Amino acid sequence: MKRFVIIGLGNFGSSVASALYMKGHDVIAVDQSGEAVDLIAPHVTRAVVGDGRQKETLEKLGAKQCTAGIVSTGDDITSSILATMALRDLGVEEIYVKVISKEHTRVMARIGVTETVFPEREAALNLATRLSGSAVFNYVSLGAGFGMQEMAVPEKWQWKTLRDLDLRRRDKITVVAVHDVIQDKMHMPPDPDLQLQDTDTLLVAGKEQTLKNLANML
Repeated sequence: MKRFVIIGLGNFGSSVASALYMKGHDVIAVDQSGEAVDLIAPHVTRAVVGDGRQKETLEKLGAKQCTAGIVSTGDDITSSILATMALRDLGVEEIYVKVISKEHTRVMARIGVTETVFPEREAALNLATRLSGSAVFNYVSLGAGFGMQEMAVPEKWQWKTLRDLDLRRRDKITVVAVHDVIQDKMHMPPDPDLQLQDTDTLLVAGKEQTLKNLANML
């Protein structure tokens, strides 16, 4: 079990807090809004009304012992920076920050956070990717120019095996799973000697440009 402190309980912060708690982790949730704290209280280990920008407040809540901190302070970039610095001062090694713009992302990168999350941008990219190719069913950005997508089997790959295609060496992509849609059977990890059917879908991971090129094959 890990311990997390969540600063800011808007839609994103609350969703992350409740998801981590449901997975069996110890979750401390902090917000200056009593209403937000009351709403999340049944879904976390501890919910507290307080100023997450203050080192003293976080220290009293036990943030020093947390595995990671998640900062989600809405549109207030200054609060985001202050909360992040408070976590760093307490020695929290992993800090994840929700950002609202490219400028916000650059500032947090300079501070040296573990990762920034830009939900609106990622949701827009995922939607655009799905809409741009009718045979790409789902797309998830993994950051740093990489992604994962569920797609139909390209015609050139049908009735061949993954061993025959040698995609990891040739195209630098990894087939994470093969879904037999007819039998609703998921092969994960996939059998390298399993012939790909025209009714299968593939879950593939790789560089975004490579995945885009794959979508154009469909």
